[in-house]
Formats: sequence, C-alpha cells, structure tokens
Amino acid sequence: MGRVRISILGSTGLVGQWMVKLLDNHPFIEVVKLSASPGKVGRRYGDAVSWFVPGDVPEYARDIVLVSTDPSDHKDVDVVLSALPNEVAISVERKLLESGINVISNAAPERLNPRVPLINPEVNWDHLEVLREVKGSWLVKNPNCTAAIISIPIKPLQELIEELHIVTLQSVSGAGYLGLSYLAIDGNVIPFIKGEEEKIEAELNKMLGKQSRDGYEPWNRPIYVTATRVPVKYGHMAVIHAVLREPVDQDSVINRLRSFRSLPQEAGLPTAPREPIRVINRVDAPQPARDLDPMAISVGRVLVRGNVLRMVALGDNLVRGAAGASILTLEVMRHLKLL
Repeated sequence: MGRVRISILGSTGLVGQWMVKLLDNHPFIEVVKLSASPGKVGRRYGDAVSWFVPGDVPEYARDIVLVSTDPSDHKDVDVVLSALPNEVAISVERKLLESGINVISNAAPERLNPRVPLINPEVNWDHLEVLREVKGSWLVKNPNCTAAIISIPIKPLQELIEELHIVTLQSVSGAGYLGLSYLAIDGNVIPFIKGEEEKIEAELNKMLGKQSRDGYEPWNRPIYVTATRVPVKYGHMAVIHAVLREPVDQDSVINRLRSFRSLPQEAGLPTAPREPIRVINRVDAPQPARDLDPMAISVGRVLVRGNVLRMVALGDNLVRGAAGASILTLEVMRHLKLL
C-alpha cells in the first residue's frame, strides 16, 4: 500500500495544529496541503499560525503555503481532514463531496445522518465497512470529543449495561481558543454547555449501535447527561454511573477494562495507544494534571455496588477526542483497504 496524500482544513486552529504535529514523520500519511481562513491564504504556515501546541511548528509544515477551502485547491489529495468550525464546515464539506473529494471531519453537522459513519476507531471501526458500497466520494465523521472519550470505557462493558448516568467536567479548550472568556470561567464551574448533553446521548447510541448502508440501529439505552465546564485547560473527565443488568464482580469489570483491545491495537497502527484504557489504582485518579494521555483513556474510582457501577474516565479532548481520532480513522481505513 502506498502513501496517503492529505490536506488539512482549519490547520491553524487548535485541532488543526494537533493534526499537523501528530503527522510529523508519519510512516504513510503525507500532508501536501494546509488550508486556513481567507485572510491567511497565500502566507506560509509558519508565519500565519499562532502556535499553541507543545514544541515548535514541525519543520515539514513551516514553508507550506496556505490554500483556500475551495475544492479546486484539494483535487490532488486522497482525503481531506477537516478541523473547521461547525458553522463553516457544513457548506465547505458539502462542496468538497460534490467535487468527488473524500472527507474525514471533526465538525458536528451530519454526525447523525443515518448514512454517514460516526467513527471512534476502537469502538466501532466495523461501521466503516459500509463505505465499500459507496460509489463516489464519502464522508466520515468524528464524534463529539466527550462522547469519543466516554465511549471507549463503555465499549467493553456495553452488554452489561441497562442505562447510563453521566456528569462531565469539560476543559475550556473544548470551547476553542476564543470560545470562553477568562472572566466567565476563572474560579468558576458552569453547569451547562449548549447542545452538549443531547450530542453525547445521541452519539453514544449511534456509535454503540449497528451501522448499515441504509442507516443505523441505535444501542438504544437510556443515557442521562449533565455537562459542565471547569477551569482546566486540557482534558475532559466524566463521572459515569452505569445501572447493570445484574450484579457483577468488581474485579471482572476492571479486567474487562484493562484487557480491552480492538483492531487498531491488533494491527499495530501508528497512532493507536497500546492500551486504549489505562486503569489507575490511585484513590485520587484520574487527574488532568497527572494522568492525561494523548490517545488512551485513564480510568479510576472503579466501584461496583450491587448492580451499579461507578467509574471516572479522563481523556485528551484535542487529541483522542479530535485530531488523533481523525488520523487513527484514516489509518484504519488504509488497513482495511478502503482507500
């Protein structure tokens, strides 16, 4: 299999920057185009970007001249990775698809379209198989960053679960660099994020369900979500209470979490974490300041009482929940020979 040539839309934003960083020296994905807002088109990436990701701008990207989002600027790539804001993505991605260009997107529009796979690679890589029946260009969506994080520790337990009760503690970076003012969040917790609770419920039910070319059959479990914003820069946490079908031994739950592996691990894909779920035994774990992993989910406070399971999950909202998930999905597609 040859190299996969890609372009990145929204390359100067937080998620786009992580895509640029993660693809530095990738063994088979080559970044050939970088796109940004109209005011930056024509400038070198290294001059136009305000770099917030740890480390320096990768050398390979510095001299790439930024192009527009117009399909004419992306005709010679295999796949476009989109890190565009929701309000921009819907029209831009539609034009790309109409021009025969394949898209993997982080943006919310079309996530619940019955014919569009919503993919978190370890959770439902098999939903990608429907693309074998697609003639022409295709669209694949990443889930909401919090749903991406929560779905991983739920996956090895889903057959045991009757319903879920979830409280999220989401970092300010989830709102984008300019998405939340310092005065609003400093020393504060905001117990509401517009649209977030509905997204998490619907997207978990889609990812954990079954996908066919004509639509999807949802997991169809009751999911109750309270989404909060907390004054932490990076990392989304979820306190999860699961009502189980019957009492289960706590050690068996921990073993299921620790032993969970999926196709990305079995195939040894470059961006896949060796252990997708890290169960941490410390009584005060997981913490964003101590336990945040780029692609694995850190889980702690596992407790089973009767038929109720409690656990706390933590994941990187910019990498696992966005940029890294896009890249890993692309790696899975290449492995499945869908490109």
